[in-house]
Amino acid sequence: MAVAAENQSQPPQNDLPYVLILKPPAAFSIFGDHFFHSPKFQFLKPFESPLPLPQFLLTHAQSVQAILTSASGSVTADTIRLLPRLGLVVTTSQGINHIDLSECRRRGIAVAGAGTIFSTDCADFAVGLLLDILRKVSAANRYVKQGLWSSQGNYPLGNKLGGKQVGIVGLGSIGTEVAKRLEAFRCSISYNSRSKKPSVPYTFYPNVVELAVNCDALIICCALTDETHHLIGKKVLSALGKDGVIINIARGPIIDEKELVQCLINREILGAGLDVFEHEPDVPVELLALDNVVMSPHNAVCTTESLEELRKTVVGNFEAFFSNEPLLTPVPLDDQPHLSESRMYKKLLLSNKLIWRTAKLKDSMLVGILL
Repeated sequence: MAVAAENQSQPPQNDLPYVLILKPPAAFSIFGDHFFHSPKFQFLKPFESPLPLPQFLLTHAQSVQAILTSASGSVTADTIRLLPRLGLVVTTSQGINHIDLSECRRRGIAVAGAGTIFSTDCADFAVGLLLDILRKVSAANRYVKQGLWSSQGNYPLGNKLGGKQVGIVGLGSIGTEVAKRLEAFRCSISYNSRSKKPSVPYTFYPNVVELAVNCDALIICCALTDETHHLIGKKVLSALGKDGVIINIARGPIIDEKELVQCLINREILGAGLDVFEHEPDVPVELLALDNVVMSPHNAVCTTESLEELRKTVVGNFEAFFSNEPLLTPVPLDDQPHLSESRMYKKLLLSNKLIWRTAKLKDSMLVGILL
């Protein structure tokens, strides 16, 4: 029995370099484990081995040269230190808060992400959520389907998007795409970011509360770091006011969810469009009955088309690395905001729950690929 277990833990015997997959990407369950296949490298899959993960890593520590991960699989300093030959971490997500970038920088390990593959999809979705809340599309849809139109008359009118003052928190690749789309609606755009961007014509506010005071809607597009955790709390929501709308397509913990729930229940803001939540896949039950909230299961990030582009990018990054060529979508490590390892560990525990619960829903499994 011990011999059988040992044999199952051994990697295939050939000369291809090894890429470690700490957890099976959801793409494997949707498309099969050939999704990221390449003739230039092979995968090590500890989840198919009878060995406990720490023992598996120790057994193959000298073989692993790269890691494939997603936002559901944290790459911590402890893991990195077990792998002396590790030279590259590739994530399928646009966010990189699940990777210990400080340890990668210290060890000289390269990191590659999804680049801007998902930026346009996220931007489309963000504007869609904003339109939905303002024009009450989902709420009116429920009204009609419940047969209330004929018995209770016309549904209350919504508000127009054109000409609104919209604040974007995080003017990176996604935030910039959001701004481009809102320009078509003649919206007045302002933003908060880590620094002012001289190349854009939008008004910059160094303080998020000040941004909220001057906006009809806030769209959250920033990365999750120690600095942005609960960035949107009671102060910001109060500044946004009873006619304000908040949209989040970034990361759930950027908003203090308990405060948001109370503001929505008490109608202290007009509404919210939420694609992400603080404790995914758990959603506050109070939100389920509210007509001023539109929710989606963290799927703003991708479409069928962008997943195919992701496949090419992930495989291309590994092939470039093993051929000593420049990476397709390198992540610069010199100026990255930090997410503490304790929060990474908490996120990892929550993501374990996410993987198992989304595995039952084929369409929802796109979540695990990216977010």
